[in-house]
Amino acid sequence: MSQVIDERQLTDVPVDTRRWMTVIYNNDQTPYQSVVLVLMAATGCDLQEASIETWEADTFGKACVHFALKDECLRAAEVISTIGVKTEVLPEWND
Repeated sequence: MSQVIDERQLTDVPVDTRRWMTVIYNNDQTPYQSVVLVLMAATGCDLQEASIETWEADTFGKACVHFALKDECLRAAEVISTIGVKTEVLPEWND
């Protein structure tokens, strides 16, 4: 009977599997409705969620609007930034 030998090798390349978040910051220049629409486009959320997140940024100065892997959060931040909203991508947890 023949035997298959598995010769896969593990690499030392770390894989970032933690979740990240996209944060938006309030400003006085960008219209409220524009923020709602760009959040829907950038994150795929519905009108209700985008409205809540926009209200949160307007009320508290910032809001966490998307949670995913780093590349996806960076893509969402890039889209949101096109309308002049300051964004930041941070680890969801500092561990």
